[in-house]
Amino acid sequence: MLAVGPNGAGKTNLLEALHVATQGFSPRTRSDTQLIRFGGAAARVSVSGRRGDVATSAEVTLRAVGGKSATLNGTPLPSAERLRAEISTLVFTPDRLGVLKGPPASRRAYLDRALARLSPTRAQLSADYGAAVAQRNASLRRIDAGLSSRAALDPWTEQVAELGAELVAARVESLGLLERPFAEHAAAFGLSGATLRYEGEPPTVDSLTARLDRDLERGVTGAGPHLDDVAVDVGERSLRSFGSQGEQRLALLALLLAEAELLAERRGASALLLLDDVLSELDPARRRILVDRVAARGQALITATDPAMLPAEPDQLVEVSPGTAR
Repeated sequence: MLAVGPNGAGKTNLLEALHVATQGFSPRTRSDTQLIRFGGAAARVSVSGRRGDVATSAEVTLRAVGGKSATLNGTPLPSAERLRAEISTLVFTPDRLGVLKGPPASRRAYLDRALARLSPTRAQLSADYGAAVAQRNASLRRIDAGLSSRAALDPWTEQVAELGAELVAARVESLGLLERPFAEHAAAFGLSGATLRYEGEPPTVDSLTARLDRDLERGVTGAGPHLDDVAVDVGERSLRSFGSQGEQRLALLALLLAEAELLAERRGASALLLLDDVLSELDPARRRILVDRVAARGQALITATDPAMLPAEPDQLVEVSPGTAR
């Protein structure tokens, strides 16, 4: 599907609505009230379609007061975010380039989201580890203030080491799964020799204990996967430090296509791809490569200002103007 219209017409709003309806949250903001019309008390978005041979429908209701709720095939879900475990949706927006050129936290967040999609049973691992680190940091500050003994820190150190080792192993495994298809898609875009590499070691009780004095001085845990990074390189060159914005865009698209390929293999159904303003900065040859590869991945929504940007005939053309889509 190709959604076209002038800048500001609402193409990104359409893409955002599809993401909310299938994932339970916006790719743009974590403030649900920003998704409700000014002056409104609530908003609702619903979609229906098929996953393989199975009819599927999802609906998300957002409320200015009272939170949000979601249903899948008419059945209420315990939380709207539960949709992520049921429907695979991957999104590209221009601000997602921060995954490649931003700080390590951006890449860790991306990898943890990919881990959750590829291994839903381990989706909570990053949050559990973060909670353990927060508890250890609080204990460090109590000790420094003379309100607790060092012995009280031991259980949290053990938990950080245990969960941290599990998280590092899961991240490394996920990167290993992504590496081959990522390199293949990147090479097709002209980034031969692209690699993914995890930068960090699993924490241990001994390594955390060895730096205890420094952690007490700073009041934070100074080692562990909450500080690790992911290197995205082409040959010996870091794309974060030495890649052009065009190369970073291509690498991010290669990551998205790699994950889409893996999700289709592991879940038996293709992911929905949402690609916002992805064509404007690609040359004609790479536009063609992208469209051919997206067409092989299932359903996709691509937004553009001009239908001529798409080097193929879309299955469906949606013309977007303020307040309408036809």
